[in-house]
Amino acid sequence: MQTRGHPNRLGIRGWVGGGRWGFERYMYTLHRLSGLALLVYFTMHIFVTSTRAVGPDAWKQTMSVVSGPLFTMGEYLVFAAFAFHAVNGIRLGAIELGFAVGRPIEPVYPYQTSVGGQRRLARAVLMIAFVVALWGGLDFFVWK
Repeated sequence: MQTRGHPNRLGIRGWVGGGRWGFERYMYTLHRLSGLALLVYFTMHIFVTSTRAVGPDAWKQTMSVVSGPLFTMGEYLVFAAFAFHAVNGIRLGAIELGFAVGRPIEPVYPYQTSVGGQRRLARAVLMIAFVVALWGGLDFFVWK
């Protein structure tokens, strides 16, 4: 596949690997993967809760299948993905609206960059998401 005269030599590795783009590319990939994971979870959630319409026996059978420590861990991973996706989405919205890194300026040499501000903000997002996921982990596994 050609895009503007440059061949896509990396394939799926270019989507996942980040390559020369580094930290920002990994944040992009993690945001995309967490969004896809949430989509899969919500689809599965709709199918599981739809068994309630079939009857009480179908509901009890389905709930017995999706109960247990493996599914509790899966629910926690969904919560952690949600925590990251929500906080990173706020960061992306703030950047797009110009609140987080300032207004765009005319590119005149010597060029000014906002990468430093974006990286600090991305690290703050990771720390906040980690704290929220840790708090949720306490609720899932300790305070239960």
